[in-house]
Amino acid sequence: MIKTLFTAALLTLPGPASSARPGRPIEPRGELLAEEKSTIELFRRSRDSVVYITTLVMQQDFFSFNVLEIPQGAGSGFIWDEQGHVVTNFHVIQQADAAKVTLADGTSVDAKLVGVFPDKDLAVLRIQVPKKGLRPIPLGASKDLQTGQKVFAIGNPFGLDQTLTTGVISALGREIRSLTGRPIQGVIQTDAAINPGNSGGPLLDSAGRLIGVNTMIYSPSGAYAGVGFAVPVDIVNQVVPQLIAYKKVIRPGFGVRLADDVLAARLGIEGALILGVSKRSAAALAGLEPTAVNARGDVVLGDAIVAVDNKPVKSADDLYKLVEDYSVGDKVTVTALRSGRRRSVKVTLQELE
Repeated sequence: MIKTLFTAALLTLPGPASSARPGRPIEPRGELLAEEKSTIELFRRSRDSVVYITTLVMQQDFFSFNVLEIPQGAGSGFIWDEQGHVVTNFHVIQQADAAKVTLADGTSVDAKLVGVFPDKDLAVLRIQVPKKGLRPIPLGASKDLQTGQKVFAIGNPFGLDQTLTTGVISALGREIRSLTGRPIQGVIQTDAAINPGNSGGPLLDSAGRLIGVNTMIYSPSGAYAGVGFAVPVDIVNQVVPQLIAYKKVIRPGFGVRLADDVLAARLGIEGALILGVSKRSAAALAGLEPTAVNARGDVVLGDAIVAVDNKPVKSADDLYKLVEDYSVGDKVTVTALRSGRRRSVKVTLQELE
């Protein structure tokens, strides 16, 4: 029975193409929607600004003793200016010995590290290519963004280059932790799909302007779960010019080492507890004292900073956030608590190493 059915099926198969019946007619599609046309045009304008970054580690071959470049990971980035500066995440190039940048036209070139700022998960590379091959990304602003507005992410998830995903701004003013443990404030939350490999790529508004740098996802499984985060462009536009000009970010501070907030809480301290004070630092000149251990081995608590210019400080995070609003050379009033006594001192903020 089965053999008979199989033979019948073979006899009903179409013969050569010349004798096959024509397929069904194709229905005319009509015009694309205005929103579709807008998205296509945005991608067409923006794709040349986005690059694919491959990181490499140097490894010595066991048999020949030659040093080989071994691919380590991949990420995304974008062209910052006509001098060939490329912006990406710090965690994309962290632990890499070298990196290659692939442009939208497929050209692959070696990249030189210019500077990094791990506290904001940002890094700048530089490539040497003709100016005609560089299309700097247009800059927007993040201070006037609104929850619900449409956003677009372009990157290289899982090594699939030039991928576009769309979504909306799900929330503003989020806070995430950098690899150094410092808080990154004002972070943009989006539901545009961001997967491994998208890191360092641009988040764009509907005008095709940069509004953030895609940096991480929140996902218990490690896959896309509808919650992605981007470092806001206002921070990027502060950090990147400094990395290009000085190879580092000039940060104001006191010259102190602070206790972890968990440790301070265990000790019953509300404020930023000072564990160490650098010699000849702003804090040392102001007479701020660190926590110490006396000759009997007892811990003697030092100053805990509880306010800066009358703005309350309840944790080390609070202090980091407040100081970011100042510049090197600014004079501030620091209120410190030690042994139950409050005192206020004038401190001139210094450049941190």
